[in-house]
Amino acid sequence: MLSLTSNTLKPFFSPFTSTSTTTLNPHPPHLLYPKPSLKPISASIQNFPSSTPKPKPKPNQQVYQPFRPPPSPIPEKYRSLDANGRLEILANRLGLWYELAPLIPSLLQQGFTPPTIEEITGMSSVEQNRLVVAAKVRDSLIHSKTDPEIVAEFDTGGSELLYEIRLLSVQQRAAAARFILEKKLDAKGAEDLARATKDFPRRRGDKGWESFDYTHPGDCLAFMYYRQAREHKNPSEPRTSALEEALKVVESEKARNVILKELGGESGESEEEGDVVAGVKVPVVRLQFGEVAESSRVVILPVCKAEEKDKEVMEAPWECESEGEFGVVVAEKGWKRWVVLPGWEPVVGLGKGGVVVSFSDARVLPWKVNRWYKEEPILVVADRSKKDVEADDGFYLAAMDGGDMGFKVERGSALKEAGVTESLGTVVLIVRPPKDETENELADEDWE
Repeated sequence: MLSLTSNTLKPFFSPFTSTSTTTLNPHPPHLLYPKPSLKPISASIQNFPSSTPKPKPKPNQQVYQPFRPPPSPIPEKYRSLDANGRLEILANRLGLWYELAPLIPSLLQQGFTPPTIEEITGMSSVEQNRLVVAAKVRDSLIHSKTDPEIVAEFDTGGSELLYEIRLLSVQQRAAAARFILEKKLDAKGAEDLARATKDFPRRRGDKGWESFDYTHPGDCLAFMYYRQAREHKNPSEPRTSALEEALKVVESEKARNVILKELGGESGESEEEGDVVAGVKVPVVRLQFGEVAESSRVVILPVCKAEEKDKEVMEAPWECESEGEFGVVVAEKGWKRWVVLPGWEPVVGLGKGGVVVSFSDARVLPWKVNRWYKEEPILVVADRSKKDVEADDGFYLAAMDGGDMGFKVERGSALKEAGVTESLGTVVLIVRPPKDETENELADEDWE
């Protein structure tokens, strides 16, 4: 049987004090763990100064701003249309060309392809690309503060013209657009203008270059015609026609005087250093990067090195033709080195017997070449079907003394004095290599 007992807890006293119950200690001992006194709690909100002050924004520090997408290039009246509606607008040409252009990229973003758009709307891939690019050129004219009246002239049927000046810088586009309207150029004329403007700085050192003003689009185009004229004989109909075209487009008075002198037969050439000797009939041209790819007609010729023997020139293939629907090039025999040149008039008229000799230094030419020709390799194009030394001021390909020391280019008068009446071929063209020009490169902000 379980029994429970209750014991009363007695207060704990220190052993160093008396345990008698009859005598009270006037100074009772302190408790080891005294009970804290309870006080009422009052809560109130107080503003205490922060120990660390808040950092102040730096003067140059930009405040964060949420991303805001750029405004849609699509005209406002077309923004609410779905894909089918935009396709219908393109199919029926319900708008100006620069209004239709932004619809094409929007459809591409939705998964359409140019062939699909062409199938639905009848707008070819070429036309789609032309509209999009021309619209960007038009926008660049507006952003560059071009005269609104000039821009407005291209609003109806101007995509072909603006597309051709796409490779020019923003500053050049404004001047080119003005010139196109003044001269009423077509798409081909606008293309020639753009190419002439891009090509002009690379022609530094050519005859008459310093008389034309690069800031005038008309001078750039006139210089192109001026160069073409000098590639023809004087007098000749192609030469006169090219000079007349140059007079129609030239803008500066100084360039006009140069063209008039050339048209009147006064070429201004002299025996001074820096000029080609008077009477030179061989054109000297510089090959441009991409010029072969852009040519509608090219010529393939065998190449010999200037250090080789004269028999190498005679052993080179005389004929190279294209056969079949694919234009496969076939030579009469194998050869190690070939060169592809644009269809310039001197090389197109070669026929059989054309050959090219590569020289490592342009100073091998028997005239006073200027500093722009020095110390650069050249290609000498010769016609082996014309070996007779006839013209005193003509140029001919001849073998060095002994025939085992390579080739040289000599005047007809010098060969006649040496008693030579037959050469290895008549020189018809001198080709200078392509050259990088950084002065005409566009900055990143100029590209559109």
